[in-house]
Amino acid sequence: MPHPLFSPEVRMMLAEENAPGLREFCESLHPATVAEALDDDFTPEQLWEVISQAEIRTQAAVFEYLPPATQVEMAEKARPQMGQLLTKMSHDDRVDLLKRLPGRVTESVMRLVDEADRKDIATLFSYGENTVGSIMTTDYAWLPATATAAEAVDQLRAQAPDKETIYYVYVVDDAARRGDGSLAPRRLLGVISLRDLILAPRHALVRDLMETDLVTLRYDQDKEAVAQLFARYDFIAAPVVDDSFGLLGIVTHDDVLDLVQREATEDLQRQAGVGPIEGAYLEAGFWQVWWSRGKWLAILFILQMGTINVMAHFENDLERVTFLMVFVPLCLSVGGNAGSQAATLVIRALALGEFRARDWLRVFRREILMAAALAAGLGALSVVRTSFFTPESVLVKLPPGFFWNLNAAITGAVMGICLCGAVIGAMLPLGIKALGRDPALMSTPLIATLSDVLGIIIFFNCVRLFFF
Repeated sequence: MPHPLFSPEVRMMLAEENAPGLREFCESLHPATVAEALDDDFTPEQLWEVISQAEIRTQAAVFEYLPPATQVEMAEKARPQMGQLLTKMSHDDRVDLLKRLPGRVTESVMRLVDEADRKDIATLFSYGENTVGSIMTTDYAWLPATATAAEAVDQLRAQAPDKETIYYVYVVDDAARRGDGSLAPRRLLGVISLRDLILAPRHALVRDLMETDLVTLRYDQDKEAVAQLFARYDFIAAPVVDDSFGLLGIVTHDDVLDLVQREATEDLQRQAGVGPIEGAYLEAGFWQVWWSRGKWLAILFILQMGTINVMAHFENDLERVTFLMVFVPLCLSVGGNAGSQAATLVIRALALGEFRARDWLRVFRREILMAAALAAGLGALSVVRTSFFTPESVLVKLPPGFFWNLNAAITGAVMGICLCGAVIGAMLPLGIKALGRDPALMSTPLIATLSDVLGIIIFFNCVRLFFF
């Protein structure tokens, strides 16, 4: 929602056509605060009127913080201005925007940018959707190895206004020409931090100051590997290279934060049996959300039909012990809850790289012991529940001398279902991971459904064992 402190003031300045006030508003506040104040209640025309009062770099900065849907609406309403704005946007952000625009709008906007920007956009467009290349930017600071520290600072001062970050500066060699005459990416030689460069003697050479033990990303790596790399090394940015160690671009920490947020959202949605759904909850299309939720509900509904077949199989037994049906919800909930717990822990550990699918035996051993201990604890609670809190309406229907049979049947069912649910919850995500799929597909509702079907089987077999 719009920022409550600034939104009314902006509306007043628009009504009064107060251009100096709008310019001060845009340039004196952080771009994120400006974007927050302009969100939702302003038309695209009003948004352009506000940000156009600022200089072009500020316009681009504010524009990048606006919601994606708002960006698309603004791009469709003022295409000539978008051409100039694109040249000042972060290279990765402008590609993301162009991917969201309708094809006709993208084509018209692309005609307004110069050839160098068109080539850069086309290059970033060419990388696969789930690769490191799709989230990198070509907007990095670089230096030649032969420059002195003093010369390097002067060069960075000239580069800084147009670069996304200059804290890490990449040292590259001269560009070489390929066989077809085109220039190959400059080969990455090392990296130097701005801090080290400023503190170095003025005449020290960059090649003597740079760090050559480099940690890099390949352009075709799965982008999920980026978050693990940044978490391990506490990077602000990381270089992306090709097969010849040519520097293609960098991935910055803000893009990693966005990536982590998206991946976490997708995992949560999958674990809940939804989607994933692209975009914000209220902005996602109705039918997209309907399909994402409905297909999983249909799958779960079909699987849950298995309980009908199981119940039918035990129909004769059921007629003789209908009074025991009051215990079914109690027993079945244990399996779903234990399975959901185990699945959540295993899926999260896989995402953090704490173990791999091939470590399934270690996970199985740990989970079987844990499940047995949990089952024992729940079994003890079940004894107390059945011994002291069984409804009188159930007790009067028990055959004479069968009180402890009831206790044993319910306790055995609770323990067996808990053990089964926990093992299913732990092993299924590992199996999906081993097949190369996202383990979050083993959603909580799916595991609960499978646990229900197996739980019914365990429950009635325990009843059979102690009553017939």
